[in-house]
Amino acid sequence: MGNTKSDQLKEYIGRFSSAVIAFSGGVDSTFLAKVAGDVLNGNVLLVTASSSTYPKRELDGAIAIARQLNLPHRIIDSEELEIAGFADNPSDRCYYCKHELFAKIKELASSENYQAVFEGSNADDLNDFRPGRVAIKELGIGSPLLDVQLTKNEIRELSLVLGLPTAQKASFACLASRFPYGEKITKEKLDRVGEAEEKIYDLGFCQFRVRSHGDLARVEFAVADLDSAWNQRAVIKTICKNAGFTYVAIDLEGYRTGAMNEMLSDHEKQL
Repeated sequence: MGNTKSDQLKEYIGRFSSAVIAFSGGVDSTFLAKVAGDVLNGNVLLVTASSSTYPKRELDGAIAIARQLNLPHRIIDSEELEIAGFADNPSDRCYYCKHELFAKIKELASSENYQAVFEGSNADDLNDFRPGRVAIKELGIGSPLLDVQLTKNEIRELSLVLGLPTAQKASFACLASRFPYGEKITKEKLDRVGEAEEKIYDLGFCQFRVRSHGDLARVEFAVADLDSAWNQRAVIKTICKNAGFTYVAIDLEGYRTGAMNEMLSDHEKQL
């Protein structure tokens, strides 16, 4: 067995003859797609789900990266708002989304005779509340990066060596993660958040979130960008109000992953 995690990853993937990969165009799934494509001689299919929780900018980026990797790529519809219970935004919302998505991908893989289905969770994902992991395990989806204990920073470093365009890409989570648990999610609210984030991206910010609390937009910026955000607060306020928010606040604690999980008790995180 290889000595490095990279070697172990190649050996893991090499146990299969072909694979379908859930592909978002982010750091993890792009790295996984590149390695799997090389190990399996291109006998992989990248699948991206199009939905109202996935901005067009991200979808366009995934299409461009798949083309750059020279791997077959398919877009499927996966409208989370049609899943019973999803719009009510329970704390295990991600479970319903992942179960619906990966059931579709698994069915596609089976119908087209692909041997495995992979997704891009990494070792750091175990440090946060991730109810979607339950669905992934239930459906028997492979998580190669997690299984060989590759961290996000290690994946970024390896991506840089491979010359992947995502090596320094900011982390992204679906727009449903912008809402506190229990606040009903609607297409209009998703569009409102999506519009505000798109315009703030245009200002040059990369790592941030527009969190939706009813009529309040609580904007988290990377700590290093807080001064710049404050200096541009007037335009940020206008962007959010034009998108449909009544009130706008800049979070002094800054951007952090899983911010909406802070409201959950330890008991809820274990369910």
